[in-house]
Amino acid sequence: MKVKPLQDRILIKRVDEESKTKGGIIIPDSAKEKPQEGLVVAVGPGKVTDTGTRVTPEVKAGDRILFGKYSGTDIKVDGVEHLILREDDILAILTK
Repeated sequence: MKVKPLQDRILIKRVDEESKTKGGIIIPDSAKEKPQEGLVVAVGPGKVTDTGTRVTPEVKAGDRILFGKYSGTDIKVDGVEHLILREDDILAILTK
């Protein structure tokens, strides 16, 4: 199944966090929080302003991003959990 986001919405896949701390303590699944970091899978064409011009999103597929803790809507695509959120909910683009 293919998902194409509309307007300024972005489809992301959460990046798994480490299951072990720096000190070597293993964190059980029940104690883990959902990660706030993700990989952009698909991007919508952009938001249309009041004047009718389209503002293209700053992120593109393949970008690693940081987003708000309670942002977006969880969905499943081919059995894999993804998140759809608006560009406004993205806090930063992570670079190496």
